[in-house]
Amino acid sequence: MSMVCGDRRPFRPGTPVSTPHSPSVPACTSQCQWRAVRSVFMETSTEGAAPPDSSAVPAGAAVDAVVVTGAPVIPPASLSPSRASDFMQCPLLYRFRVIDRLPEKPSEAATRGTLVHAVLERLFDAPAAERTAPRAKALVPGQWDRLRETRPEVVELFADDPDGERLARWLAEAEALVERWFGLEDPTRLEPAERELFVEAELESGLRLRGIIDRVDVAPTGEVRIVDYKTGKAPRPEYAEGALFQMKFYALVVWRLKQVIPRRLQLVYLGSGDVLTYDPVRADLERVERKLLALWDAIRRATETGDWRPRPTKLCGWCDHQAHCPEFGGTPPPYPLPVRAAESGGGHQGRMGPD
Repeated sequence: MSMVCGDRRPFRPGTPVSTPHSPSVPACTSQCQWRAVRSVFMETSTEGAAPPDSSAVPAGAAVDAVVVTGAPVIPPASLSPSRASDFMQCPLLYRFRVIDRLPEKPSEAATRGTLVHAVLERLFDAPAAERTAPRAKALVPGQWDRLRETRPEVVELFADDPDGERLARWLAEAEALVERWFGLEDPTRLEPAERELFVEAELESGLRLRGIIDRVDVAPTGEVRIVDYKTGKAPRPEYAEGALFQMKFYALVVWRLKQVIPRRLQLVYLGSGDVLTYDPVRADLERVERKLLALWDAIRRATETGDWRPRPTKLCGWCDHQAHCPEFGGTPPPYPLPVRAAESGGGHQGRMGPD
């Protein structure tokens, strides 16, 4: 694992990234024709639902963030990195988002992230020589207009801003993040194999894993790099492993789909101007798979018994669901699924050991 600041080293076509502990990666043919559904704009309301019409969702949005009111309640049938993280953070939060599907207000930070993702994706529509910082920043207003059309709820963020001053500052912050990216990567030397790629794989256990990868780079040698943009700041080194969980999840899906272990996982932190890279090996992905299977078993038990326990942390202060949380004197909605008696001696929910 390495934290690389201001890294402009390209993923050179034909030049494999070599590390003593990283095995050779078999070549993909035809730029890896992924056995997965590719979608530019993709979201879905539940872990078990199929991806909706791709034209309705902005780039950079989470694979399972939309709340569909009135939709039938079904037990979770698949797992994404965000929902896995939810359960590890707080099992009750997972229930509120996946089973109860309680609405959440849009936030300026998350919406800015969606906007920046859309801009970086659309920039690669231009010829390589035209992928400049001014052109990228010029995409911001148009992508904001498109985001307002596809997700009208984000307009509420600036409902109390009649003069548009706060909106102007917010858009300027988005432009600054976009511009900072050019100090971390050189888009004139990149030709992504995929952008905003929806992937889904079923493990031998029957667990389906799904997610959206921001960018996939594939060298002619077949080596794969998975890239994810973050608009926040890079974590301290002691918290880097948690940040890499999402990337190892994606690497596991790609491995199970294509029998190819990605050569490099790369997190690009636009908020602090850092690049976090990790070169996975088979043992890493096998550990992640075991962790996910244990996590899914805990989710399955909670689904069957209706026993979703809150796990108080400092993050509770930002939770939209305090009115329904027992830790804040609230009452969860009636549980919408059939339940059976909980087995005695159940383990702690949401507390998973290291990879």
